[in-house]
This record gives sequence, C-alpha cells and structure tokens, in this order.
Amino acid sequence: MLPVGGRPILERQLDVLAQLGSVLTGAPRLIGHSAWASGRSLTIVPDAVDAGALGGLYTALASAPTDHVLVLAADLPFVTAAFLAYLVERARRDDHDAVVPRDASGRHPLCALYHRRVAPVLEQRIARGALRIIDALEALDVDDLGPDTLAAFDPDGHLLLNVNTPDDYQRATAGPLSPGATA
Repeated sequence: MLPVGGRPILERQLDVLAQLGSVLTGAPRLIGHSAWASGRSLTIVPDAVDAGALGGLYTALASAPTDHVLVLAADLPFVTAAFLAYLVERARRDDHDAVVPRDASGRHPLCALYHRRVAPVLEQRIARGALRIIDALEALDVDDLGPDTLAAFDPDGHLLLNVNTPDDYQRATAGPLSPGATA
C-alpha cells in the first residue's frame, strides 16, 4: 500500500498487468487477504495454508485455472509490462517448471513464472516445514534469467527492487524514481 510515484505499489502493478492484455490468460488474482482490494474487480484467493510466502505460492499454483502462473510479490514497484511479457513468452517457449530472474542480489522467486505442476512439490515441502522458496527452487527445473538477460529490461537497476525495509522505501522514492516517475 506504500505510495511510490504517487500511487500504491499494488495499484502500479495492476496497471502494468493490464498492459499485458492478451499475453496473459485470465484475470489477476490476489492471494491472501487485502482490505485494499475490497470493492475492486479483483479476485481474492485466501491462503490455502499458513506457510508464509511459500504457502502463498502454493495457493496460487494449486488454485490456478491455467497451466502457467505469473507470480508477482506486492512489494515490487518497478516491474514493467515488457519484462513480465518476456517471462510469459519464455515459459511458453520452453517446458521448465519455473522461469526465475536472478540479479546480483540473487534469485527473485516472487517475480517469476511457474507451471502449476509444481504445486505438489511445494505441498510436500510445506508438510515437512521446509518453507524457504529459494530452497524449493532446488527441486525444480528452473530457467534462470541471469543479469545479462535482465539488463535489457533494467537500465537503472531498479526493476526487481523489493520494498521490504525503510531503506528500500527511501531508495524507491528517491531521485529519478520519485513521485511522478512511471514504471
């Protein structure tokens, strides 16, 4: 709900998803609970299990009406339609379990595309109490999009900036990315 560029991050993301048009099959769905989404034409899917981010990912995959699921964490204000369209196209071209971007800070499994066939793998990890998404990727056939691939979509190095801390938020709202900037 934090504003970046004068609008809440989630609202920015919904605008980006709307730009994808026919690239996506189905309407965006919000996993979990959100009072913000109340009254909007957005399907809210309650978490199937209480297992943090891995539980949210599992819920998205287990309840998916499509084979491929584009996952986007609600703390990424600068993702672009071009990048998300590339993830979708890459997944349709190859038969990997997941297409996951990786920059200098590591993999970003909550800005990725997954095949719903991995839901049982995640369910087994949840049952064992192994809840780290990064660790779950080790059991999957992952198409790893490295920094060289990301460079074309990320000229300023902010594409995958997560707003998790006050410092992250300050970076997201400073300089050329301040209010009025678009993503």
